[in-house]
Amino acid sequence: MQIELEIVYRDEWLIAVNKPSGMLVHRSWLDKGETRFVMQTLRDQIGQHVFPLHRLDRPTSGVLLFALSSEMAAEMMPKFAGRDIHKTYHAVVRGWIQDGATLDYPLKEELDKIADKKATKEPEAKEAITEYMPIAHGELPIAMGRYQSCRYTLVEMKPRTGRKHQLRRHMHHLSHHIVGDVNHGDGRHNRLFRQEFDCHQLLLHASRTEFTHPVTNEKVVVEASVDPVWRRVLDGLGWQDQL
Repeated sequence: MQIELEIVYRDEWLIAVNKPSGMLVHRSWLDKGETRFVMQTLRDQIGQHVFPLHRLDRPTSGVLLFALSSEMAAEMMPKFAGRDIHKTYHAVVRGWIQDGATLDYPLKEELDKIADKKATKEPEAKEAITEYMPIAHGELPIAMGRYQSCRYTLVEMKPRTGRKHQLRRHMHHLSHHIVGDVNHGDGRHNRLFRQEFDCHQLLLHASRTEFTHPVTNEKVVVEASVDPVWRRVLDGLGWQDQL
């Protein structure tokens, strides 16, 4: 069944969609069995070619921006490579984060088991900076390990750099794993959310993207709402009005 993507911004040069969790941005030889891709779906939906300006990991949902011409893509790509594009993410993490802070913790590039299997040189750690701020705290009356209840934080994150899996790895470093993260998370909490909320996805959402339009020179703010799975979790943790 062909899905219809939610378009959250469009002008004659750029278009943005609210990418669903679990959907790849474009075709990849690493995922030969996959049949749905945002890039091809959007192209068919609007009847013209689109050019991805950045990527979101497959399990991450939210704002995904495309150019409507190769010329605009060439103009916008350096902005993403630099720090001219400001992104805001929200996530549900285990534990209570009491205060906001800026984490400056370099990350080594994660090598792909297939694509990089012949790599012999150990990657060097590169600068990785994330601002984060707790938005709300919640608790489930379910014992886990030595704790009588499970605590969670709704956190807002603004990456200053764009390393692979940066937000997921930074939260792992802080021991506040993002719920639903199968690579850097905590399997016990992932299972709990599957049981309690029928949540089988990563709770990381690209909520907002801000930039100066390269043609009009006006400030553009693109926002994307969360999906029904997110809503169930927010309701269950008493965060109905937070996003």
